[in-house]
Amino acid sequence: MTDAQLLHAYRIMERSILLDQAVLRLIEEGSARLLLHSGRGQEAIGTGVCAALRDDDMLFYSHRGLIQLLAKGMQAGPLLGDFLGRVDGATKGLGAGIVHAVDPALGLMGSSGTLGGGFVLSAGAALGARKLGDDRVSVHIFGEGSANRGTFHEAANAAALWKLPMVWLCENNGLSVSVAHREATSIEDVADRAAAYGMPSRIVDGQDVEAVYDAMADAVARARAGDGPTLIEAKTLRFRGHYEGDPQTYRSKEDIAAAHQRDPLRITAEKLAARGIGEAQLAALRDEEARAMEVAVQAALASAKPGPDRIYQGLLAESAAA
Repeated sequence: MTDAQLLHAYRIMERSILLDQAVLRLIEEGSARLLLHSGRGQEAIGTGVCAALRDDDMLFYSHRGLIQLLAKGMQAGPLLGDFLGRVDGATKGLGAGIVHAVDPALGLMGSSGTLGGGFVLSAGAALGARKLGDDRVSVHIFGEGSANRGTFHEAANAAALWKLPMVWLCENNGLSVSVAHREATSIEDVADRAAAYGMPSRIVDGQDVEAVYDAMADAVARARAGDGPTLIEAKTLRFRGHYEGDPQTYRSKEDIAAAHQRDPLRITAEKLAARGIGEAQLAALRDEEARAMEVAVQAALASAKPGPDRIYQGLLAESAAA
């Protein structure tokens, strides 16, 4: 990554952490009633993936996807609006947290209400790009638990057979909700499954944004050249519970403390320092992001709530004659 790309990745990581904190504050204050799946600890993946994509490449994000949405270009304001159910949200008042935020202009194609549904959706989008004759790439980020769904195998077979322009990235944090990966899956590495479909795979350090970026850049180039899909497995760490309020009784305090030792934000700061970008510049960046986040929070709180007619909007296509 260039210095500018690495510094941008640091900025998006910081923005994501601030957004996480802002949403937690809104929950504690009673302004937002929702279920948050924090992606804290996995920031290097979303930033590394999106740094290798063009604006028009399509991204199907995961349920810990705040960082992925921000890295692909969505602003914090519309996401806060969704958490609060306000008309200025990405869904214009329909809310539902992050899983329904969509912006085709940014290549953000949404997530799936059911984990594992993204496999067939991302394969369908890749097939659509092929049919339209363009060179966009479809990318799907998912957790290792959802890789056990049958949809993984159906979509992998079709994608490999038809050499669809797509990349799958598995965020393997070792915990499928509250079950250790090794207690729920017969193999250690999800990447091993790619061989069954004649698909190349790669395992990377998910705490290292440059490792993720390098693997993605190779896979995206391969997909865009018409050589088919790639499966990347990023070994990563989850700092918080499966959801906010999760007591994590299935996990020791030592395990959680050890995860924090490999904070992707700190690792990225160390990389920047080695390139001569020091703490003073990073501190100024963090202050700038903190001020911008507070402005976004206040704007979202001031935004109106939708009226009852909103629930009926978008159900039917409007005809040209109308």
